[in-house]
Amino acid sequence: MDEITTRLMEFVGDAGILENPKLDAPFSQGHNHIRPLQPSILVKPKNVDEIQRIVLWANETQTPLVPVSSGGPHFRGGTYPAVPEAIMVDLSGMNRILKIDRRNRLALIEPGVTYAELQPALRAEGLRMIAPLLPRINKSVIAGLLEREPVMSPRYQWNLLEPLRSLEIVWGNGDKFYSGSGTFRGEKDEDWQAGRVPVVGPGPAQLDFYKFVSAAQGSMGVVTWATVKCEVYPEKRKLYFVPSEKLEDLIDFTYKLLKFRFGDELFIVNNTCLANILASPMDEINLLKDKLPPWTVVVGISGGHILAEEKLAAQDADIHDIAQQHGLRMVTALQGVCGNEMVDIILQPSPNPYWKLRYKGGSQEIFFLTTLDKTPGFVTTMSSVANEGQYPIPDVGVYLQPVQQGVGCHCEFILPFDRANRAEVQKTQELFREASHRLFRQGAYFSRPYGIWADMVYNADARTMVVTQKIKDIFDPRHVMNPGKLCF
Repeated sequence: MDEITTRLMEFVGDAGILENPKLDAPFSQGHNHIRPLQPSILVKPKNVDEIQRIVLWANETQTPLVPVSSGGPHFRGGTYPAVPEAIMVDLSGMNRILKIDRRNRLALIEPGVTYAELQPALRAEGLRMIAPLLPRINKSVIAGLLEREPVMSPRYQWNLLEPLRSLEIVWGNGDKFYSGSGTFRGEKDEDWQAGRVPVVGPGPAQLDFYKFVSAAQGSMGVVTWATVKCEVYPEKRKLYFVPSEKLEDLIDFTYKLLKFRFGDELFIVNNTCLANILASPMDEINLLKDKLPPWTVVVGISGGHILAEEKLAAQDADIHDIAQQHGLRMVTALQGVCGNEMVDIILQPSPNPYWKLRYKGGSQEIFFLTTLDKTPGFVTTMSSVANEGQYPIPDVGVYLQPVQQGVGCHCEFILPFDRANRAEVQKTQELFREASHRLFRQGAYFSRPYGIWADMVYNADARTMVVTQKIKDIFDPRHVMNPGKLCF
């Protein structure tokens, strides 16, 4: 170990090494049958050259590397070692916002930049970025985009990686690579003025290389910077709630909004999920949950710098008409929370405690892709499995997020549990496994296969597994990048 430490110090210096770091277990319990392995060393590189030297050294010595850029708590086990003697590559120190360009509506950032850091910086330039619902305050923007976390604005999402653009990647074999137009890094103002801007995501040529590191859990390489597409910050905003007793009554209404590209923010939540967003701690959540409608569409509209009031008024009238056509009503407040307050809540990172942990301190997620019209069937299945496992159905949070302009839907079930209660932890683990298998058989598409989902997905599709392994052999021939994940 002394020899390894000495060698790594040559790359990053004494301050960039931590021996025998202690990592907490993931907050989610169902993916891990045993406690995750602890890394032997944590190394904090400061730039791409140091990362490249670390990866080349790992290839020489066949040392497993596990890249991580977000702060804890971690939920899904994707950034925890699956093999012994692994080295954590902590990218949180690479947290520079290299460029914000309003003309091209782009931000060039390093992997350690969090939502809490990027959003205020963009706001100062009159820009914003479409973001997930209440990300952790220390969540890496690049990590969230690479892992395809769903964003609240399907109208701006042209593919599941939106708003990610060009990347700088150090592949598992140590090669440095630029995806899309990333070879134009554009750190100098004259580059941007001359049009040398890393704005294109796919490519070079016909291949979308940036997809190879998407949802790969760090098993292909390390992304060392990325460009992110931004939108102009709107001058005016409004947010409405559309409540309903039944989820089925909201489906056609939501599809109609998606058809006309209404809603800067558009998603559906049940009362449990909405109460977790709006309240804390457990007693307040329980009180609010009982008062909220069973299901609610949250729809936000905005007006830009040109005719902002007129745009808001037109959208307001049209959405009201669509709601009436479907026998629904739009309201500006729910249980004392007005739309303006809700906007302020959901457009910021989640304050601590993280919103999924507010009810009982622990939380297990089950999420997958489907279509919006099929979500009532999955909700019924989840309720049935919870009932069989004697898990309280009212505790199950449901978050439905249309993605890619409504082509698909991110369906998520949130299962809170008390981490200090061994029986409750075990019950949640069993529910997670049984529900995952039953939902998968029903047609749930686990596009981000963490933990036990990987076996389900790849065992059902041998051809995809073979192709994925071939891609791994090309970009990481010695399999040093986060071994043990996906089908590796």
